[in-house]
Amino acid sequence: MRILARCHVLAFRLGDYLATQQQVLATAVRRDSERGSVTIEQVIWAVAVIGIVAIVVTAITNYVTAQAGKIR
Repeated sequence: MRILARCHVLAFRLGDYLATQQQVLATAVRRDSERGSVTIEQVIWAVAVIGIVAIVVTAITNYVTAQAGKIR
């Protein structure tokens, strides 16, 4: 009878252990699912900054070229 009780307790402990491991795994998967989002965000910001710089450089170049054309 004691061995049956021990097997019963062992089964409950194993069930608790497996449930805990499943929660740990689910948390790790959720955390990894957003892993690349920071990199994508940084790339988007870099492209935006490069685009703004290109617009400013083009505007300044056009202004300087127009003013240089007015010089006699």
